Amino acid sequence: MSRAAVLWSDAMNDPLDDNERAVRTLQRAPLDEQRLRSLRTLTHLLYALYALLWFTGGVSALIAVIVNYIKRDDVAHTPYAAHFAWQIRTFWWGLVWGGVGFATMVIMIGFAIWFAAGVWVLYRIIKGWLYLNDNKPLPVRQRAAV
Repeated sequence: MSRAAVLWSDAMNDPLDDNERAVRTLQRAPLDEQRLRSLRTLTHLLYALYALLWFTGGVSALIAVIVNYIKRDDVAHTPYAAHFAWQIRTFWWGLVWGGVGFATMVIMIGFAIWFAAGVWVLYRIIKGWLYLNDNKPLPVRQRAAV
């Protein structure tokens, strides 16, 4: 059986979460350095797009989340998979809480919700970017297997 088939078989039968699986995969079979460098650069670019969301009216964040979904399979089983999941969750939860804040602006509590959502999104962008700078995967909770 080829080395790739063995790695695929191990990955499919491995009960570990994506972060642990990524670390083990990196230990067993070194990935192409150019590919990892490219994915790291892309992840930095996506954090920059998310950080620009306040200056672009959210358009840059929309572009970033679309790229996250398109490239998600490319980062699977790498240290950047957790960053992509983190970015996607930040976008959707930020959108939900931003929408709740906007909808409740009439009763004035919306401004506080909107502000809190903005601070939370900024915190997640900064935390994720710092983890990426330190070349660490984020501790993202995994969804239960169905």
